[in-house]
Amino acid sequence: MGRVPNVTRADIAQAVRNPLAFIAERWTPTQRTVQQAALISLVMTVLIVVTGGAVRLTGSGLGCPTWPKCTDDSLTATHEMGVHGAIEFGNRMLAYVLSAAVGWAIIAARSQKPMRRSLVRLGWVQFWLVMGNAVLGGIVVLVGLNPYTVAAHFLLSSALIAVAVVMWQRTQEGDAEPRPLVGKAVAQLVWFLVAAAALLIVVGTVVTGAGPHAGDSSDVPRMGVDWEAVSKLHAVLAWIVVTLTFALWFVLKAVDAPPGPLIRTRQLFLILLSQGTIGYVQYFTDLPELLVGLHMLGSCVVWIAVMRVLLSLRERPLTTADLPAQADDSRLSAV
Repeated sequence: MGRVPNVTRADIAQAVRNPLAFIAERWTPTQRTVQQAALISLVMTVLIVVTGGAVRLTGSGLGCPTWPKCTDDSLTATHEMGVHGAIEFGNRMLAYVLSAAVGWAIIAARSQKPMRRSLVRLGWVQFWLVMGNAVLGGIVVLVGLNPYTVAAHFLLSSALIAVAVVMWQRTQEGDAEPRPLVGKAVAQLVWFLVAAAALLIVVGTVVTGAGPHAGDSSDVPRMGVDWEAVSKLHAVLAWIVVTLTFALWFVLKAVDAPPGPLIRTRQLFLILLSQGTIGYVQYFTDLPELLVGLHMLGSCVVWIAVMRVLLSLRERPLTTADLPAQADDSRLSAV
């Protein structure tokens, strides 16, 4: 058994006053630990989006009919509420797991030595996005799954994914000024790609809001737009994103760009083809729930791949000063 740290009253007071600083003084994570914490936060964000889709696709959106409690009389789902209550309440509980993952990422970033304030800020941005989306999720329930609030809920999750991707990427880089790897014209093309992908996601939420999967077995109002027309617009935007991606790959090859942007662009192109295949199959097979769920997962993966293409256009090499001191992550050092 290891020696038990000698914790004084002053230590307890400090821990209560500033727990992050207290932990940082007694623990130094390795670079790998910080990267893993950021990656776990990203994976959990995608997972909660997918499980949120499962809530809707199983008709469990009002499995817990109120918020923040599950019912007026119970904080948790009850046996009488059946499987829908269990699914909806389970998704709510995953929000706490996501909060813990984001908290772990913040703690790891705050405990690095030297501390990298940019990473800590990105962690806190994630935290407040999670809190905001939790409140918005509650509003979705209170307004009876209004499709506009459901769309906003998904879009805020997409913003959270973008920040999580940036933090994960930054854990693998240094803090020096970024050095561009491509010219301004190529960078502008990528920004057009990012804008088109963002618009594709926004229109995708309208397709969902006007479509048949309302999230509940009762008659939930849908967005007042022509579902067929907005679905075709979504498909056109998808082809625009695919075309921009192919054009970017061609330009990168022509200017003899470094392998990083080329690899990321090729990955995005393959992901887009897979996502497009799922989209067309679900359209022509009357939107089976399983394929719709896979398409939602694909939307997250596409957005991650787009962000990774954007972040691959510059480099910030790690230096010795950026690396935290090596430490044993399995224990806290004694005071």
